[in-house]
Amino acid sequence: MTPAISTTGLRKSFGGQVVLDGVDLEVSPGTVFALLGPNGAGKTTTVHILSTLLRPDAGSAYVAGHDVVREAKAVRAAIGVTGQFSAVDSLMSGEENLRLVADLRHLPRREGRARVAALLERFDLVEAARKPLATYSGGMRRRLDLAMTLISRPQIVFLDEPTTGLDPRSRAEMWSIVRELVAEGTTILLTTQYLDEADELADRIAVLDHGTLVADGTPAELKRLVPGGRIRLEFEDERAMDAAAAAFAEATRDDRALAIDVPSDGGFGSLRAVMERLDRHRIEARTLSIHTPDLDDVFFALTGRAAAETPEEVAR
Repeated sequence: MTPAISTTGLRKSFGGQVVLDGVDLEVSPGTVFALLGPNGAGKTTTVHILSTLLRPDAGSAYVAGHDVVREAKAVRAAIGVTGQFSAVDSLMSGEENLRLVADLRHLPRREGRARVAALLERFDLVEAARKPLATYSGGMRRRLDLAMTLISRPQIVFLDEPTTGLDPRSRAEMWSIVRELVAEGTTILLTTQYLDEADELADRIAVLDHGTLVADGTPAELKRLVPGGRIRLEFEDERAMDAAAAAFAEATRDDRALAIDVPSDGGFGSLRAVMERLDRHRIEARTLSIHTPDLDDVFFALTGRAAAETPEEVAR
């Protein structure tokens, strides 16, 4: 199967600063691929190259099977781009914004009007269609922005920070829309500052740092790169906790919670070994829970920075 997006040895510099240093990516059709990284890591530069807004200095990039340099027009016909900031015209209504994009995409008049009506319905904007954008909430603006991107039915959609500034309900609505698009066969390349969003939506995640790809895999594969998994056992009384602590010399105690934490790789084998040792020592735990590293742990381990301290890049 031809990848929806692929890059080999992608390089880009601005002046003397190397922004991308030999990046290799491969995105399968009909999936969500999340691109993560600290400020200045090269995420937005990568998106700009893939969407033909920038030319790479070296390497190759293909989108929908087309070379982004030699076949830029074909690439642009296959993609849709929703930027970090809303691209709607605030002086126009939602319906007028959509009709303008349909005209710019050279859709026949009847087809364009039908497409606009369908998108207004799909994104729950029918009642607000003819209202000025000043009356729209942040979530409504983001839905309209994505609707504008979908006018031409792109095969591949670049979503740059699609839920920044949205309330939890609007974020959940956007997540639902992304899942629907993928179910229909659309490929999504997502950049986000919310690691829970990448964990929730992405089939694969790539982490960039200083222009270099430092990790690429499924969320589960990335989490296995980082130690720190544990099985937490809680007990009814201090006597049972003391017995468990003696049986699990490698565990750490939490006397206040009457609990111990046993190091674990998160696999079934580790869980079975813990259960067998409890049974062998005739120790009964009140509760058992499995804790694995999350993407915040992965991000910190790979980049040396917490994601919350690294807002997404805007200018680069």
